[in-house]
Amino acid sequence: MATAVPRARRPTGVRTPKQRTGDAAEDAAARHLAAHGCTLVERNVRYPEGELDLIAREREVIVFVEVRMRRSSAFGGAAASVDRHKQKRLMRAAQHWLLGRYGERWPPCRFDVVTVAGDGTIEWIRDAFAA
Repeated sequence: MATAVPRARRPTGVRTPKQRTGDAAEDAAARHLAAHGCTLVERNVRYPEGELDLIAREREVIVFVEVRMRRSSAFGGAAASVDRHKQKRLMRAAQHWLLGRYGERWPPCRFDVVTVAGDGTIEWIRDAFAA
């Protein structure tokens, strides 16, 4: 019987190239939101249900922002990658954040998607989960 070989752990603070690319996309998205009047509240908030990339405020509205980067539009592009399963995970994570911050009296909120293309083009899709 073969024994499992433990996976090597990266030292704390060491980021893979993919993680660094994601960090750069989130930085670009945060700058874009700020340039359009949003205030960044938190970043990379993790819960068992999922991670909230950016949490911003646009006037009185809390905006949960999923940042997606794709090098090409194959398979539907970045926005299409936020499927129903991902949306549910983000909504549950947002509920945790809202309960922890506001208790039972939540402010207005919405879910946006910011896509960053390989060429640096940014698209901001407001209220992306609306039916």
